[in-house]
Amino acid sequence: MTSTAQPPSSGARTAHPDHLGHVIFITASAAMGGFLFGYDSSVINGAVEAIRDRYDIGSATLAQVIAIALIGCAIGAATAGRIADRIGRIACMRIAAVLFTISAVGSALPFALWDLAMWRIIGGFAIGMASVIGPAYIAEVAPAAYRGRLGSFQQAAIVIGIAVSQLVNWAILNMAGGDQRGEIGGLEAWQWMLGVMVVPALLYGLLSFAIPESPRFLISVGRKDKARKVLSEVESKGVDLDARVAEIETAMHREHKSSFKDLLGSRFGFLPIVWVGIGLSVFQQLVGINVAFYYSATLWQSVGIDPAGSFFYSFTTSIINIIGTVIAMVLVDRVGRKPLALVGSVGMALALALEAWAFSADLVDGKLPQAQGVTALIAAHVFVLFFALSWGVVVWVFLGEMFPNKIRAAALGVAASAQWIANWAITASFPSLSDWNLSGTYVIYAVFAVLSIPFVLKFVKETKGKALEEMG
Repeated sequence: MTSTAQPPSSGARTAHPDHLGHVIFITASAAMGGFLFGYDSSVINGAVEAIRDRYDIGSATLAQVIAIALIGCAIGAATAGRIADRIGRIACMRIAAVLFTISAVGSALPFALWDLAMWRIIGGFAIGMASVIGPAYIAEVAPAAYRGRLGSFQQAAIVIGIAVSQLVNWAILNMAGGDQRGEIGGLEAWQWMLGVMVVPALLYGLLSFAIPESPRFLISVGRKDKARKVLSEVESKGVDLDARVAEIETAMHREHKSSFKDLLGSRFGFLPIVWVGIGLSVFQQLVGINVAFYYSATLWQSVGIDPAGSFFYSFTTSIINIIGTVIAMVLVDRVGRKPLALVGSVGMALALALEAWAFSADLVDGKLPQAQGVTALIAAHVFVLFFALSWGVVVWVFLGEMFPNKIRAAALGVAASAQWIANWAITASFPSLSDWNLSGTYVIYAVFAVLSIPFVLKFVKETKGKALEEMG
């Protein structure tokens, strides 16, 4: 008979930090990767029609140029966990910042369509890295009592990045006289839209020098004194730091470096918990949320709204996205992750069904009839609201929390890669699907929203209030 000695309880599970402002600064700095994620993901919305016109390409080729960044995202997400385990979370953030900067400059000054696609793949790789490192780092640094709210900073940063990109696009479009190909200082408007991301990319890199390394990574490389110092900055004074280090160390001693092999089960390929993470990631994308951010300007123009108006509605959708995210941040640690996901699924299904009905109408003089046009606009905003207050936030919180320590980094990488692959499938297929039947496309998204309800009820377990060392 054997027994495993348990370290004394540190009291970290319910303790509230004494330096909450400092913890928020650390979290917000790490979440700048999310801002860049949102900015880069959405900024292309303002350039879609200009790219189509400049390079004289059809819907299928255009979709590949828009979606190709997501291939880079999937690769970045799949490899980020292993890279972070080898060189640290902060070093990964700095690599991502450099790649974001290179991508922004290259995308703004392309020689041809092929190198525009290449720069977008490089930016995508950076987004993929940021999508993994941000939630993992925040979950590892945040005190347990605040982890849900702080974990939601990642999604808050994403939606703010989306809104800022739409606002910048709108401002640049107006400076160019409403023409996406209008010249400003020798460059076309759409080139400025893609190039402005240099500013937040540099800021992200600078902030990475102002925040500490994850205490879990520091302990993993034997730097316990440094880890204890970081924990003293983010935990309550009432927490026993030696016991806290021992808790983390004990959890890490039960594991080895996570790898893809650790994720494999005996019957269905991956372990069940990994499939749940993949399912959450895939459902988050299959409801079609990124159509609202990659193609909304094109979508509204296709039903008769002028370019300036379409950019404005893209911006208002982004504001609704922020409002919904704030609601989720307030509720995620109070009502839990699972109830929010279920409420969001119901709301999204209803809104998508209304959009499908509105887009089923025949266009009159190139426009939707007034009733359907108003319904489409309202339903689009309602859809984004319910997504933002639920799946937009809780999926990232779940992915940062739900996996056992033994497999967290590798499992998060696989789940995030699945998310990017699903995102690519939706993004690459939308132009062709909308040419086929716009209403039918929204019916498909509504069906996935409905299917997400039994998935959450049956397979997803609540993680509210649990320490990371308790998972699995």
